[in-house]
Amino acid sequence: MFVHPQFDPIAIHLGQFGVHWYGLMYLIGFLAFLGLGKWQINHRTWHGWTLPMLDDALFFGALGVILGGRLGYVLFYQSSYFMHHPAEILAVWQGGMSFHGGFLGVLVAMALFARKYQLKWLSIMDFVAPLVPIGLGAGRMGNFINGELWGRVTNAEFGMVFPKVDNLLRHPSQLYEFGLEGIVLFLILWIYSAKPRETGAISALFLIGYGSFRFLVEYTREPDGFLGLLSMGFSMGQWLSLPMIVLGVWMWIQAQNKKFS
Repeated sequence: MFVHPQFDPIAIHLGQFGVHWYGLMYLIGFLAFLGLGKWQINHRTWHGWTLPMLDDALFFGALGVILGGRLGYVLFYQSSYFMHHPAEILAVWQGGMSFHGGFLGVLVAMALFARKYQLKWLSIMDFVAPLVPIGLGAGRMGNFINGELWGRVTNAEFGMVFPKVDNLLRHPSQLYEFGLEGIVLFLILWIYSAKPRETGAISALFLIGYGSFRFLVEYTREPDGFLGLLSMGFSMGQWLSLPMIVLGVWMWIQAQNKKFS
């Protein structure tokens, strides 16, 4: 049995202000995007990409993540609440971000980026996909440090007690997501993208990989109290991941048949 260490959510105290761990995790994700992206430009065959473009892509992507993540949380998870408290939509410091909303935000942001540079949108997404999982893993580590998004009750020996919740053994589902969505998905995409692939294939693999990992881990993650489980016993995270898997499989087939080339 393990007990959550109950870290201080503020990593660095600066008088009345503080730097939160979750904010540092976002920074790690953005720095990983830049570092890995520069390596790809210098060592792999990605036609049309330059280092200044990478900085621009990060700017577009960061806006997509933050705006889309917040709006996704508002629409997918607490639409009724925010309809009655619209002023709190902008209160991101109170928490509340959605991966699926952030993902949609990035899709829109990269479409604008592709239009600016006159590049194919799917080619942009193929370049970006391997750069994303490290940031996803960092975000899940931020969830773990904050002791939030804990798992369901379990009898497993590797269960963890989250004292601010209760004294029951629970799955450390944040760590499962860190491992699968962060480390494993990164390795799959990084290795697969080492060789030139058909347009859309890398993006399709990201959709299949993330959607499948998230769907599986949701079985160990405590559903949001204000939502619970939805139809067929699936959580909101699972229902939002299913379209990713289906779309990814379709895109994979299309890519192998060179429909996007």
